[in-house]
Amino acid sequence: MKKVLLFLTCTLLAGNTIFAQANLKIAYINSNVLLMSMPEKAKADSDIVKYTKSFQDQIDMMMKEYQTKTQQYQANEKTMTDAIKEVKMKEIQDLQNRIESTQQSAQEKTQAKRQDLLSPILEKADKAIKAVAKEKGYDFIFDVAAGGALVFQKEEYDVTNLVKAKLGIK
Repeated sequence: MKKVLLFLTCTLLAGNTIFAQANLKIAYINSNVLLMSMPEKAKADSDIVKYTKSFQDQIDMMMKEYQTKTQQYQANEKTMTDAIKEVKMKEIQDLQNRIESTQQSAQEKTQAKRQDLLSPILEKADKAIKAVAKEKGYDFIFDVAAGGALVFQKEEYDVTNLVKAKLGIK
């Protein structure tokens, strides 16, 4: 009798779980398609390209100077004294170090600029996704462009605190 009652209880619970899962509203979005269709993204990309080009122009000028100095050194090396060779090599090395430093600085500044320009666009997209989720009653929205990353979820499905309690963590 206890086994039958236990079986019926388990069946009822399993049925309720399946029923509850059947009522979940799940959707997906392709954030790449969304972002590429936003006019703000195209303008940000254009601004980033212009910003990057200004650094690239400076680096290109430095590279030409480096090539010129290297060629002059190689052409005149046999007629230079050791002291002159040392000074010229130091100039070339210093220029190479400045080029590397400028390249690194340009990458860092470009990344910061990209972040500054894209942050408001990503926030706008995120707000729109959440608004649609609430309007349409979605429980979860996944982003297929990010490998199925979850971009919206109802708080009621968060079991973090339950798991922490199970582990004895406050």
